[in-house]
Amino acid sequence: MDLSRILMMDSAKIQMQDADFSNKHRREGEEMEEALYTEEDVTQTLSQMKIVEYEKDFEIDENIRLKLTDAGHILGSSAVHLTITENGDTKRITFSGDVGRYGDLLLKSPQQFDQADYILMESTYGDSLHKDLDPIEGMLYEIINHTCIAKKGKVIIPAFAVGRTQELLYALNGLELKGKLPDVPFYVDSPLSSKATEILRNHPEVYNNGVKQVLKVDHDIFGFKGLRFIESVEESKKLNDDPRPCVIISASGMADAGRVKHHIRNNIGNQKNTILMVGYCEPNSLGGQLVAGKKVVEIFRDEYDVKAEVQAIKSMSAHGDYEDLLQFLSCQDPAEVKQLFLVHGEYEVQQHFATRLKDHGFKHVAIPEYHQEFELE
Repeated sequence: MDLSRILMMDSAKIQMQDADFSNKHRREGEEMEEALYTEEDVTQTLSQMKIVEYEKDFEIDENIRLKLTDAGHILGSSAVHLTITENGDTKRITFSGDVGRYGDLLLKSPQQFDQADYILMESTYGDSLHKDLDPIEGMLYEIINHTCIAKKGKVIIPAFAVGRTQELLYALNGLELKGKLPDVPFYVDSPLSSKATEILRNHPEVYNNGVKQVLKVDHDIFGFKGLRFIESVEESKKLNDDPRPCVIISASGMADAGRVKHHIRNNIGNQKNTILMVGYCEPNSLGGQLVAGKKVVEIFRDEYDVKAEVQAIKSMSAHGDYEDLLQFLSCQDPAEVKQLFLVHGEYEVQQHFATRLKDHGFKHVAIPEYHQEFELE
């Protein structure tokens, strides 16, 4: 519940701040922007939420039962399993949510789940294999050393506040443990990231065995020399006036909102700097456009030439690749799955993944269109 609270409150705050910033800079004749929801809306929503533990049967009513299992994506992520009885007929429906990695940097692997009749399955990386996790420290070292030490520039890393930021801190801490961390300032410029890091620090029960081994020699796996968490807007703005080489980790991960959007705007025009993307970006997002190699991008309604270097470490995604997704489904008897629906993915990727699923015995795979309806028989 604590994580849900800070996530939703931060989202509301960002929307309100972005709407205020856009309205201050709106052109004549343009309509005023409004936040989708406010902090008051979040408070009302939280009052209606109930905590349900993993693997516990929860009765919604006499005909609907719920069970959650760990999806291994971020702290508290869940696959949802419903058992619905109607007119004496029982249907078992699973919604995967975002499926995590088997062999994640920090978290335990996704849990197995009971047999389902119908499965709604994410497919973000349904046609991709991530590179090994081991080289992440090496890639971070090379990029930071090249930008900050050799070019005397800044590395700007858009990162989701929950999950990705903690993975980056863990990897950078690993470099320090090996004596290889570049001697430059590191900033986490996101109040939400600070809070989420503290929450994850206080829940060691979710760590995988590899992390537990590191904890035996280092009590703080998210802390290292030169790291500073930035809280206030004033401190954040001062980073733009500081010419020293540094690394700035800031939300949001797709660079479409939050403080990182301001950092990119202020650093994108200098070829000494590097913008480092460390996860999936929707193609139309600012991060997606940068990864695609666009030479001019729009930020806060103004166009900017992309002179900074753009790099990506795709293997840091918290979404499982197609081998992870197939392993997630390995606890199922394909013959008993009446229909498997692929959601949360690009259509071409889903087509490739559907072929793989059929090769693994799932004969009835559908790729729903937006607002398409299905009757579960």
